[in-house]
Amino acid sequence: MEGLHQLEIVILLLAVVLLLTTLAEKLVIPYPILLVIGGGVVGLIPGLPTVTLSPDLVFLVFLPPILCSAAYFTSWREFRGNLRPISLLAVGLVLVTTAVVAVVARAVLPGLGWAEAIALGAIVSPPDAVSATAIGKRLRIPRRVVTILEGESLVNDATALVLYRAAVGAAVGGSFVLGDALLHFVLAAAGGVAIGVAVGMVLRWALCLATDNFTELALTLLAPYIAWVLGEVVEVSSVLACVTVGLYARKYFSAEMAPTTRLQARAVWDLLIFILNGFIFILIGLQLGALRDAVPAGRFSAVVLAGAAVSLAAIVARLLWVPAAAALPRLMSAKLRARDPLPPWSHIFVTSWTGMRGIVTLAGALALPMATASGAPFPFRAEIILISFAVILATLVLQGLSLTPIIRALHLEEDHGPLAREERLAREQAASAALGRLDGLAGEGSARMEHLEQLRGQYSQQLQRFAGSGSADAGSSLEADEQFRQLRYETLTAERLRLIQLRNDGTISDEVLHRLEHELDVEALRMGIGARRVQRGIRARGGV
Repeated sequence: MEGLHQLEIVILLLAVVLLLTTLAEKLVIPYPILLVIGGGVVGLIPGLPTVTLSPDLVFLVFLPPILCSAAYFTSWREFRGNLRPISLLAVGLVLVTTAVVAVVARAVLPGLGWAEAIALGAIVSPPDAVSATAIGKRLRIPRRVVTILEGESLVNDATALVLYRAAVGAAVGGSFVLGDALLHFVLAAAGGVAIGVAVGMVLRWALCLATDNFTELALTLLAPYIAWVLGEVVEVSSVLACVTVGLYARKYFSAEMAPTTRLQARAVWDLLIFILNGFIFILIGLQLGALRDAVPAGRFSAVVLAGAAVSLAAIVARLLWVPAAAALPRLMSAKLRARDPLPPWSHIFVTSWTGMRGIVTLAGALALPMATASGAPFPFRAEIILISFAVILATLVLQGLSLTPIIRALHLEEDHGPLAREERLAREQAASAALGRLDGLAGEGSARMEHLEQLRGQYSQQLQRFAGSGSADAGSSLEADEQFRQLRYETLTAERLRLIQLRNDGTISDEVLHRLEHELDVEALRMGIGARRVQRGIRARGGV
């Protein structure tokens, strides 16, 4: 019966998540904001049971798919082009925020040790990938700002978790050596990337061997968990391992997976990420009552004060660091100033203000061990979790809700110009590739002329206006239908390979590839050829 009771709780939580998400859509509020508020409210309802999570499972269950998914939809071209600002935020700002928060926490919480204070700083220092993406894209922030925010949120987790584990190890075992921590950071980062590449290569090989959609889909779901577990076993950065799998998979999935599988995978992954994010925010709310009771009598007001002070410290540290990180490198390098002028101050301010914390902070707080090596309770564990929740609440609600009026006041707009030009170029190049393939098939004499002319007319029109059009009826006989489907397979494949080539050489971004690839997948599904992969011989002709 206990298992049935837990299942009822899970169903109830899922219903609450769906209700709050629907309400967020109606109010035009990014759903992480309402979920974190709802989680706090649900946790205050009398009589509700406390749902506890094993600290060892928090990272494993929630983080691998979320990190891998965020990396999968990150444009490598844009990430690489903004590597300097991303690194300054993902490494420099995390270190600065951790130090500032540790000093402030020790000042407002008497008795808090340096190890516990640094652990708290590492927990609250990384902004969240999901929060940044959900809020940034909903509010139509300029593309470069969104790219920097997303890139930062992917890499900063690795920096924060290395600091976090070093500090927790010191709190549990009582020792901390700065030099060893820095060396571990470098080795952990390199090892995490290596494991991610290895898992990505194995995933690509396994997808080529798989013969059905469900196996392929299961492999994509399993890969980030394998990368995470291997990273934990080898004691390297599991975060970077999952991120690397996502980046590697994005490069090859366009050619290695059938359109049907890709469409199914997108739907399944979207649902999985939605459920994981909803559950983690609600679950922390359900534990607030127990955490509040765990705080010693007379210390709760001090914890509330500490939460406000730490939240302010984290926000101010970002507000000061981002302008400095943008200006100082350009002041020191004339070449950099000429190549990459200082962005408008409005862009800098929005980047400074968009620092919402989310699932990584929650997972890090919940994953704190229960006891030290001596068996004593982990010092200030309940206080650290409550302060972490306060930082999430403050950044998501204060910063998240204020972004809309700030963006409107600054007259910021999403810059569609470059993407629109790339999309027009991609459509033109894809249509040209399809026409070229039709000419090749006509020379081979492997298709009926009426089918060739029908598709040639379609692609000629598409080439003129850079837009897709539906195909006409192919004929009544089964043989004619199959010949026409084969022609569509050849032309859609030619379009797909050309788009991949344009992405690989940096002519178009991953975002444009995603958009046009989705159209090709839907068309392949409509024509009944969604299960056909790009054959190896065709890939070789296309240079992929």
